Amino acid sequence: MEPRLPPGLYIVATPIGNLSDLSPRAAETLRGAELILAEDKRVTAKLLAHAGARAPMVTYHDHSSGQDRQRALDAIATKAVALVSDAGTPLISDPGYKLVRAVRAANLPIVTIPGPCAAIAALTVAGLPTDRFLFAGFLPTKSKARRDAIAELAGLKASLVFYESGPRLGDSLADLSVTLGDREAAVVREISKLHEECVAGTLSELAGRYADAPPKGEIVIVVGPPAEQAASEADLDAALRESLASMSPSRAAAEVADLLGVPKKRAYARALELSR
Repeated sequence: MEPRLPPGLYIVATPIGNLSDLSPRAAETLRGAELILAEDKRVTAKLLAHAGARAPMVTYHDHSSGQDRQRALDAIATKAVALVSDAGTPLISDPGYKLVRAVRAANLPIVTIPGPCAAIAALTVAGLPTDRFLFAGFLPTKSKARRDAIAELAGLKASLVFYESGPRLGDSLADLSVTLGDREAAVVREISKLHEECVAGTLSELAGRYADAPPKGEIVIVVGPPAEQAASEADLDAALRESLASMSPSRAAAEVADLLGVPKKRAYARALELSR
């Protein structure tokens, strides 16, 4: 029998496909919980059977009312309550943040049990920059609203991560291509499942691939950041003149090359010309 957990809210990340990805700590927490808040009890029942957990479940999702949240809060005050989504980490494009905020306001304990997250998993296999990224969840269903939402993100120098469904994938990729330009991207599907795949290419290539062949399963789109704009001669000269006022040509060239992302040989040659 698992040791009784102290009262509080336990946010438990669950597998996004392969049940073997459930961590030992997550399984232990589910077995030790006295109540489980589940997005879909039918889905979570399979997970609980795998983990050997027998706690009662209560439905908690996007459409849960304020009264549902208050009932959950009352339970958390005296019981160990686990919050799970159908797949992945709760609160990542899943319900829960209002409950977490209410629990925090009530000064009750909150414990996170980290684990699988489709957005992070997709980034690891997409082959696109991961030093800066923005997770944008699901795009709007209608094209005009979708393009407007994409346009708000166009200037970000970061990879963009979206969740999408199979039937809407081709249209979303087409709108991404039109709005962002033909950036590098990847469609990552069915992560950790039997038919997992990652298809990379430009946005236009991917839009063409899926236009008339919508895939099945859970899908993540990863879009690379905008290409760096090459510095113009005028930009290079202006930066070099400013640096040459207090530095040698070699030091000025090195600093400006790093600042503008131009080859050091180009910057040094121009620095010599301007210093004559």
